[in-house]
Amino acid sequence: MPLEGHYERQTTPLYKLSGRELKVAFAALAVTVIAVVAIVALTVGDSNPAPARGCIDPTVAGIVGAETINACGAEAVEICSRAAEFTAAPAPERARTIVADCERQGVRF
Repeated sequence: MPLEGHYERQTTPLYKLSGRELKVAFAALAVTVIAVVAIVALTVGDSNPAPARGCIDPTVAGIVGAETINACGAEAVEICSRAAEFTAAPAPERARTIVADCERQGVRF
């Protein structure tokens, strides 16, 4: 059973922030929030432009992770032709992704 005065002593803060310290803390919080909002606003969107006509840039599964294949002209036709060979029934997702990007970009193979 607590003794008289113990509850008050245990719940009383050791130090109370002054008005000036509270203003500084709120100002620091406001600057941080504004900075985060500014960074998010400046980096939102897609800065990667679409490839030129006849070029492909599919993102496919690679050995270690995602891999982007960039090719134009004859190289794109060769990659699309090679991927089209693997689009049979149990086709790997990689080949289907490449062929779909080739068709979307108008590469004839």
